[in-house]
Amino acid sequence: MGSRFDEMRIFSGNGNPDLTGLIAARVGVPLGDATIVQFSNENIFVKLNESVREKDVFVVQSLSMPNLSDRILELLIMLDACRRASAGRVTAVIPYFAYGRTDKRDQARVPITARLLADMIQASGAQQVLTIDLHAGQIQGFFNIPTDELTAMHLLVRYWAEKGWDDMIVVSPDVGFAKRARNFAEALNAPLAIAEKRRVQHLGRGDGIHSSSEVLNLIGDVTGKRCIIVDDEIATGGSILEVVQLLRSKGARAIYACCVHPVFAANAAERLRAGGIEELVTTDTLPLPPEKRWPTLTVLSVSNLIAEVIQRIHSGVSVDTIFSQRNHPALGH
Repeated sequence: MGSRFDEMRIFSGNGNPDLTGLIAARVGVPLGDATIVQFSNENIFVKLNESVREKDVFVVQSLSMPNLSDRILELLIMLDACRRASAGRVTAVIPYFAYGRTDKRDQARVPITARLLADMIQASGAQQVLTIDLHAGQIQGFFNIPTDELTAMHLLVRYWAEKGWDDMIVVSPDVGFAKRARNFAEALNAPLAIAEKRRVQHLGRGDGIHSSSEVLNLIGDVTGKRCIIVDDEIATGGSILEVVQLLRSKGARAIYACCVHPVFAANAAERLRAGGIEELVTTDTLPLPPEKRWPTLTVLSVSNLIAEVIQRIHSGVSVDTIFSQRNHPALGH
């Protein structure tokens, strides 16, 4: 099926340029030429160095650290530049959507920042959004434009399935993730265990709000099992490492972990490396510099998945059918 737009263009912000390069190569188009400069007064300037008039434009930007606020502003300015340059359609491709934990008012006098971010993306000119494994599914509803939330869990499932282990058990790090962990376990034909956890929040002195979590109990028997902890993202690593200790105390044979988004804030990479995890598997939705990598960290690429979906959006073909085909090439690694 042919596209109603003349051509496709893929532009990259500074959030994850390596991933964008892989996506463009797999789609088979050259990376769009754009200049992104931050002046000495910290103002960000964007210029598209080629015409996008009536073209199908995809702006790829992971909302990553460091300089998260700059990455957000880059995305907004790039979307605005595309709109003002008369692009036929502008799609914001956001492999990692920041502020996913601020999806509701869970205490008095706080904002819903995820909704604010969605509003800004739309106001800047995005006509469609493509993202991967939102921390809270209701964020999709914050957008009033077509929004495709992909999942990279299939990549992780296939990786563990190829191990061929018959003694694995999937572990959810908390009750809130239990439904997605259950689906993960079913895909692996493995049992499920759930770490029951209570998160306690307290106000620090002059340095903001801190949270600490206490693991209370484990629902399920992991004795002699290979445990695979699964989560959508790992930020500080604190919750995962608490679950690792719990599983070890309950007689787990070996402990593995996986997540889609490797946020790895502060010294998380060092803590995880020394935390007794046999192997941690993640994806490249966020960039991982050399100092945040170690020998037992495996990174799978989501570039095939995003490239396939971009091609389908451009051609007007259904996206959902990818996930109904277990052996679709886009779900491989």
